[in-house]
Amino acid sequence: MSAPTADRMVRLLALVPYLQARPDGVRLAEAARDFGTTEAQLRRDLDLLWVCGLPGHGPGDLVDLSFEGDRVRVTFTAGLVRPLRLTTDEAVALIVALRTLLELPGLAEGEAVSRALAKVSAATGQPADRVAAVAVSVDAREQALSVVRDGLERHRALHLHYYVPTRDERTERSVDPMRLLLVDGHWYLEAWCRGAEGVRLFRLDRVDDVVVLDEPAAPPPQAEERDVQAGVYQPDAAAPVVRLRLARTARWVADYYPVERVEPVDDPPGGLSVTVRTADPAWARRLVASLGGAAVIDEPVALAEQVAADARAALARYGDRTGGEQDGAPAGG
Repeated sequence: MSAPTADRMVRLLALVPYLQARPDGVRLAEAARDFGTTEAQLRRDLDLLWVCGLPGHGPGDLVDLSFEGDRVRVTFTAGLVRPLRLTTDEAVALIVALRTLLELPGLAEGEAVSRALAKVSAATGQPADRVAAVAVSVDAREQALSVVRDGLERHRALHLHYYVPTRDERTERSVDPMRLLLVDGHWYLEAWCRGAEGVRLFRLDRVDDVVVLDEPAAPPPQAEERDVQAGVYQPDAAAPVVRLRLARTARWVADYYPVERVEPVDDPPGGLSVTVRTADPAWARRLVASLGGAAVIDEPVALAEQVAADARAALARYGDRTGGEQDGAPAGG
């Protein structure tokens, strides 16, 4: 079972007892937030629950739900009422995650996290202090994370060397840190970027170097924290759309770059179709060229033709250097 399928199965099993515990119903946005998914995905999960239930699969055998505006409640559970129980490994992982969350500077709901940590520890017989030394593996350079935390705690500005993947560019900038976020296993620094004169999110595994400056952090009044409930990546709606088709060996692109949409495809086998918005189409040309045939551009067609022309020109230059004739070029990028 793939990771996304397994995650969905766990969510579906937990949804019915979750809804039953809220007899007056719950807002879809709130439920999606509680399950760490999107509202659109939650709606698809609820649609699937409608055809799940007891043997017989008649009207009185299937889970039944009631929608009222943006709220949903369960009216028939089909026996799916027992909450999931954590294994020892799952409980320890949850305790470690909660302790990591408590270490975030400026955490607004520290009391709630502490209460959750105490409850999980008591329910599983795993004292929180016994797992304090467990190393938490997060996608961030520990040194950068330590320096950023220091700057936040001392209210000092930071100087970053940062890689921007959509431009394939390494930049240098001074920022006024606002908060740290841990989203989907990645650490992000939210800060006021003095050069861009706006709030930016910096993924810490793309920070090459960071130092604390000897000056106070002073985000301006217009620096507002971004709502990340809809996802960290929120591209400019006016930016052009580029659709890439990735081979199995290039699936990592969907994890590393800020993509807007991901769909599995059969051609190539095990591949992905990803959609990204970027104001710099030249970035996509460089990316496809660097992947050596493991990616093609499906849209826009004009960009795909440019990539194909780049490939033909490269083959021609190679033929000139070797004195041989090179036939063919990758189609569509």
